[in-house]
Amino acid sequence: MVSSEAAPLAKTGGLADVVGALPPALSACGDEVAVVIPRYGFIDVKGLRRVYDHLPVYLGPARYDTAIYFAPQEYTLYLVDCPALFDRKGLYGVDGQDYPDNHIRFAVLVRAALGIARFIFKTEVFHCHDWQAGLTAPYLQTTFATDPTFLGVKTLFTIHNLGYQGLFPKVALPEVALDPSVNRPDGMEFFGQVSYIKGGIAFADALNTVSPTYAREIQTPEFGFGLDGALRARADALCGILNGVDYREWNPKTDTLIPANYSEQDLAGKRVCKQRLVAEFGLPAGAMDRPVLGVVSRFTRQKGIDLIAEIADELIQQDVYLVALGTGEPEYEELVGRMADRHPDRIAVHLGFDNRLAHLVEAGADIFLMPSLYEPSGLNQMYSLKYGTVPVVRAVGGLNDTIDEGTGFKFSELSGQALLAAIREAAGGFSHAETWTAMMLRGMAKDFSWNRSAGTYSALYGRLLERG
Repeated sequence: MVSSEAAPLAKTGGLADVVGALPPALSACGDEVAVVIPRYGFIDVKGLRRVYDHLPVYLGPARYDTAIYFAPQEYTLYLVDCPALFDRKGLYGVDGQDYPDNHIRFAVLVRAALGIARFIFKTEVFHCHDWQAGLTAPYLQTTFATDPTFLGVKTLFTIHNLGYQGLFPKVALPEVALDPSVNRPDGMEFFGQVSYIKGGIAFADALNTVSPTYAREIQTPEFGFGLDGALRARADALCGILNGVDYREWNPKTDTLIPANYSEQDLAGKRVCKQRLVAEFGLPAGAMDRPVLGVVSRFTRQKGIDLIAEIADELIQQDVYLVALGTGEPEYEELVGRMADRHPDRIAVHLGFDNRLAHLVEAGADIFLMPSLYEPSGLNQMYSLKYGTVPVVRAVGGLNDTIDEGTGFKFSELSGQALLAAIREAAGGFSHAETWTAMMLRGMAKDFSWNRSAGTYSALYGRLLERG
């Protein structure tokens, strides 16, 4: 697997969770998996073992000296060490600005991964994740097309979020020593630029996204970000495989980050968690008897934060409370901050990422909000089900695939009023304790573990190799 992130060493979002959890589940299926990511500056080499001292990467006349480290995880993890490119404050940029040499940084990652496959870990399949690994298939189809090392090797390209595309000026191609023949409409050309994600879409042997609904959605203009035509052209090679949940970390029975554990057999601990949540977010004691809505999210338009802000004044008239945890774009951070300022006795916001608080919100809230503009898979709605926290979601992507009328509430229209109507329905359901508890228990009984998804991926690898 080639990726820019893998939990627990490098993480900005769900991509890292997938790349950290899928390999161990694949091992249980009998597959041998190695993951390759950059060795970012914040990853201390003291805990790593250097396994390859000099693996130079040549991009035309430019040379990038890399070394390869092995990280002792529960899966095989190799890190590409190139301080000039990766020893920086952020993974992709700083202060909201991408690094101008990202096209080179992730080309070097891919070329180093090819080197690892040549010298350290002989592979049959390259499983490439998102635009940062998008050059793997184009390199294999052009520069390395006649290299016997990669004879018969197949590529799978996984789209975690089509909204991030790796767009660069055309001059990026010679700078990363990529054959100019890829710069065509059915290749990597994208409205006068080159698109790394389109490189994966056009040249990989197989494609998948992280939920069945999202696989259909991205073939439409509404969700395709300009790539719907390219995806429709590869529809026969595209499938959706729902992300799984690591229940070793996200399970109220065993969660060490919450004040009281609980289960389907004994829900008493959930009220203890709610008491702690209400106290830590500074809400009044009266919140204990009414629905507390939880949000753990990046504060961006994609996550529907503007819809929540739009209805904030009407929301508090429903006699509910809201806690929100997250960080994101400055305008949306200000938006949620203003909500809390206007209604300090009803709405509480914590800006920043805090894993303990994220677990507390999942455990202590009654209702979890995910009104996303689009949501390739989503994980928090699956966490919420396991914690007996009833989701209110927009019926898109993985949210549509994982929530049904027996376990949560869905709305379709992208509007604040549609969200408000769903919250009203949920708040009404909360008032009927017996029915509400039954809905909680149905959600807690759902199993979205990685086992099933890993089996589907393993079968897909097998089909790829059978094609010869």
